[in-house]
Amino acid sequence: MATQAKRIESRPIDTNYSGRPMNNITKGLPKHVESICPDPDCGRMITAHMFEEHGKVYMEKTCPEHGYFKDLYWSDVELYLKAEKWEFGDGKGVMNPNTQHKSCPVDCGICDNHLSHTALGNIDLTNRCNLSCPICFASANSTGRIYEPSKEEVIKMLNLYRAEQPVYGRMIQYSGGEPTLHPEFFEIIAETKALGFSHIQVASNGLKFADQEFTDRAAEAGLHTIYLQFDGVDDAVYLKIRGRPLVEIKEKVIEAVRKTGMKIVYVPTIAGGINDHQVGPILEHALANIDVLSGISYQPVSLVGRISTEEREKLRYTLPDLARGIEEQTGITSKEEWYPLSFVTPISKIISALRGEETVNIACHPHCSLGTYLFIEHETNRPVPITRFVDVDGMFLELEKLAAKTKASRFKRFAQMNAFYKLKKFFNKDKAPKGLDFTKFLQTLDGFFDKDAGRGEKDGTYTNKTLLVAGMHFMDNYNYDLERVRRCVIHYATPANRIIPFCAYNGGQCHRTDIEAKYSVSLDEYKKHRNQQA
Repeated sequence: MATQAKRIESRPIDTNYSGRPMNNITKGLPKHVESICPDPDCGRMITAHMFEEHGKVYMEKTCPEHGYFKDLYWSDVELYLKAEKWEFGDGKGVMNPNTQHKSCPVDCGICDNHLSHTALGNIDLTNRCNLSCPICFASANSTGRIYEPSKEEVIKMLNLYRAEQPVYGRMIQYSGGEPTLHPEFFEIIAETKALGFSHIQVASNGLKFADQEFTDRAAEAGLHTIYLQFDGVDDAVYLKIRGRPLVEIKEKVIEAVRKTGMKIVYVPTIAGGINDHQVGPILEHALANIDVLSGISYQPVSLVGRISTEEREKLRYTLPDLARGIEEQTGITSKEEWYPLSFVTPISKIISALRGEETVNIACHPHCSLGTYLFIEHETNRPVPITRFVDVDGMFLELEKLAAKTKASRFKRFAQMNAFYKLKKFFNKDKAPKGLDFTKFLQTLDGFFDKDAGRGEKDGTYTNKTLLVAGMHFMDNYNYDLERVRRCVIHYATPANRIIPFCAYNGGQCHRTDIEAKYSVSLDEYKKHRNQQA
């Protein structure tokens, strides 16, 4: 029983690139982790107790000033413990941290105590928005001040990612606010491409991309992917979450992007009792547009500010809820076929070993995400979960062993051939989608890390058509765990020459508030500046 699981103590086992002790994540239940007081005026560090109750995982903590808090963490203890099983050790951070660790998460940016490098770098282009969504953690349109870095300031932030050692930033996402409102949007995309980023995407509500001319210009500038806000297929949902009907606009965006050859990732914000019934229809809509869709990133809502226990219980939606909802509403996958994102780290390790240099390693905390990978049959568009034709448990355990052997081998080419031979036994061609052989399967996995693999002339021949279906649950103050913050792989670059983990930028101490306050101007100042430029 999970309630009888022993707590595995965190203990130093190695040092990161900065020479600081590394600790494995604290596994098992019950356990204690470092957290913070949920009260927005407090945020002091306190200890949280995590435990099983009625097959679910809860976090409870007590602030000396603001009292007791209890919140649902994961709604399925079996999936929680399974996710812990599939982490393959911490990353080693960066060799050139921007700050020295003092007090996590107060002093941030990336510090010498961090255990990951940047897998996806975010830059907020503006806090202006053409929607007013009540669930937006960016608090766009609510401050009365405008945060909008210039193209030159954005380039400086891009160079922060490119300067990371030993693994420089390769993937960039522009966010906001609504990033397409930035007056130098196209020029910024072009400059990003010129700096050598292999993948450029923009998190957008899509209003501007419904215009074909705008979408064409974005593609010409070098944009690869639209991270499209997509909360459902019913306007009743958008009226509740976004304040206006948006289904027709989303369809226009899909058609506009289709004509350019770019890709779309649906990004639904899911809130319990609001649009949790839409997780299945969203997946089915993605499959119906698989020629232009590359993935879905479901994001359970982060509950910010003061909110009653009763309201939290209604809105709280966890990653196991998502896996279960997809199963119940589509039958395409079962919850047992979902794995944490950290599951793929052996691929990074073996690529690094073969190349003789470090590459992007998604060594995030196993409770940050949960997902599955669908391979699409070409003639029928039938989605087949990877677990139906691959022994993924056996393959990834073997990959972890092969990565260590390859790293130690002097004969990399021989090691590569040996790895190919050893992995083939885990692939069942009879159960694979029609037309997918083992070679194409490996090339498709390579495309997961090398964003050029599926583009241009290679598209449709080098890799198989796939759909990544995943959930990323960003933390709020009620479920905050500092072990997750220190392993975050999704970061924000800031004008303060600091790179800040996502859940420290948008939650906890919420560095976004300080950054925007320091580097913003009043609405009158902004208008005056824009008039001078016009």
